This record gives sequence, structure tokens and C-alpha cells, in this order.
Amino acid sequence: MEEPIPDVLAPAKLGPVTLRNRVVKAATYEGLSKRSLVTDELIEFHVRHAAGGVGMTTVAYCAVAPDGRTDRKQILWTDEALPGLRKLTEAVHGEGAAVAAQIGHAGPVANPKGNGLPAIAPSRRFHPMGVGFTKAATRVDLERVVQGHAHAGRMAIEAGFDAVEIHLGHNYLASSFLSPKINRRRDEYGGSLENRARLSREIARAVRDAVGDRIAITAKLNMDDGVPGGFWLDEAIQVAQWLEADGSLDALELTAGSSLLNPMYLFKGDAPIHEFAAVMPQPIKLGVKLVGRRFLREYLYEDLYLLKDARQIRAAVKMPLILLGGVTNRAGMDTAMAEGFQFVAMARALLREPDLINRIKDEPDTKSLCIHCNKCMTAIYGGTRCVLVQPM
Repeated sequence: MEEPIPDVLAPAKLGPVTLRNRVVKAATYEGLSKRSLVTDELIEFHVRHAAGGVGMTTVAYCAVAPDGRTDRKQILWTDEALPGLRKLTEAVHGEGAAVAAQIGHAGPVANPKGNGLPAIAPSRRFHPMGVGFTKAATRVDLERVVQGHAHAGRMAIEAGFDAVEIHLGHNYLASSFLSPKINRRRDEYGGSLENRARLSREIARAVRDAVGDRIAITAKLNMDDGVPGGFWLDEAIQVAQWLEADGSLDALELTAGSSLLNPMYLFKGDAPIHEFAAVMPQPIKLGVKLVGRRFLREYLYEDLYLLKDARQIRAAVKMPLILLGGVTNRAGMDTAMAEGFQFVAMARALLREPDLINRIKDEPDTKSLCIHCNKCMTAIYGGTRCVLVQPM
């Protein structure tokens, strides 16, 4: 007998946690932390989404090491950060929502100039943001990163988080190891897919060993880097199967694209090149103006644009999956449930309308006002928001 199709707006279990519904506010770097600490503005950002009706909101991005930040202001897992993180989780819980912390190491996407530390990667490569070269990660570096994730998991429990989301996508460190284009190593972390997946699996295992079943553990996994010679769907299917067999995760959120090589591949819609150039420092500003079209490519937007690839992973694993990409309305959510996904994740639509879920609950035919202009991406340096909405 077939399982009934779940109601996306009814309560659901994610590992040991019960969410009030199956909608997750996806991680979108807020640009609202300062000196690696929580601010009142960051708390208010997540309270708005919690009050707006999501089952869980995700705090992004909480780096597991100082050299793993894409911005020097990003949250680090330190004793000094704990009081602010507790204040944030308590405020979100006060609105009836759960809250996750996205944890990870940016690797070659990190900002070495801002961090005052070299960016590490699988192999040495040119780093445009640092106007220099990344450092090939040593085994000591990798062990430090793995243990940093475990430490982040333990601190997330102390801070009152309901879940952690491990960042295995977008060519951040773990994802860059998965990519045959970026990973040119000849040791046990390079070459075969099994070797390239080793770091991702070690990280997930370390987090599970650290937290047990006290909080939920999800991971954001690329299905496609969006670049020739990069990590691709056939390999993603195998990695998903390994992660499932390892028993380290409660769910996988499926994503795509490379913050390092092809960032617009995930977002689809417009590429706001002029807006990006306006907020970048020199010499990056000049580079964006001159060659921005090669880096910030435009892709046609359509609702549920990652569903076609995600179906193939759905067919290959039994573990809960979170569908991301063009989820904007009740019809799309219901399609995801009918296709066997347990949760949906939303980002830009909720930046435009944080109360969208409440309104969909009241009126199922509600349409998102997001026009996929992607100008919200350029707002991260001063506080992520929809630029078409008057700031509060």
C-alpha cells in the first residue's frame, strides 16, 4: 500500500526534531553579523521568517575555522559567540519555528585578504579575491577542518539549535574536494570519486559522532557544479548513496552551482552585473565590469528548476530529501511532496515576503512576488534583503 502524500504545511519529523511544517528557510548569507558575533539585526532577520510561518529557518553562514570565512564578519564558533547565538535561537523558538545553523569551511571561496589567512583548497590555484594563490590543504589542515565541524555541532547544541546543515556544496572546501576540476591531488583525498568524497564523509561522520541524535543533521550537496569537468549528477548520486549508507545524516538538501566558478547556475534568472560591480572593491570592481558576463551568466528561470536532476537522486536513495530551487507557491510544494521529497527549501521568495508561508496557509493560490532579478545577492555586504522592498 502506497504512503499517502504528506501535507507540506502539517508537522513533520526531521531526525529527532518535529517541525511545525515541511518548509525550510534556506541558508542565505545575511551579512548582518559583526566581529564574528550575532547582532540584533541578525536576530530580527530570522524572527521575521519564523513569524512568517516557516517550519525552520537556517542561519548562514557559521564558519568552523577563521580561515573558512567568505567575509571576516561571519560568525565563528567561539565561547564569545554563544550568548548571541542563544539569544537568536530563543527568539526564533518564541515564534514557534525551529532553527538550524549552516556550518562549513569555505576553502577556495574564502576571503584570504579579509581573514588575514591563506585560503586552503585541494590543490594550489589562483585566487581572484586574494589576488594570489590558494594553499594546498595538508592532512593536518583537513583534520583541523573535520574536528572544527564536530566542535561546531557540539556548540550548536549548547546554543539551542535544533539542527545543523553541513555545507558540502558550491565548491566550498568539501565540495571543491568532490570536483575533479579543482581537486588534482594524488593522495587518498584525490583521484577516484571514493577518494574525493572522503572529506565530505569524514565531516558528516565527525558531526554525527559529536552530536548523536540530540539535534538533526542535514547536508547541502551539489548535484552539478555547472562547469565543464566539474562534479556532476552521476557522481552526486553515488555520493548521496554513500552518505545514506554511512548513517550520518537525517536529510540531504540538493543544490547546484559553484560560488567559485559559476555562481548564477544555482539561482537562474537575471545576472545583476552592474549592481555587483557597484558594491565590489577595486580591483574586483573593474574585473566585474570587464569580464562579468563570462562569470555571471544568465540562465532561464522556471519554477522547480532543480527537480529534474533531484528526481534521479530521489530514485537512488531512501533517506529524506529537501527540494530547493524555484519553490515559490503551494502548487510547487505539493508537486515536491507528490514526487517523494520530504521537505522544501525557499530562499529568494521569502526574502521578498517573509510572511509568504502564512499567507499561503490562509490562501493556497497565493503567488510569490519574487521576480528572480537576483539583486538580493548584491545586498549581502550591507544586510541581505529584497532590494524591491523598502527597508524596515
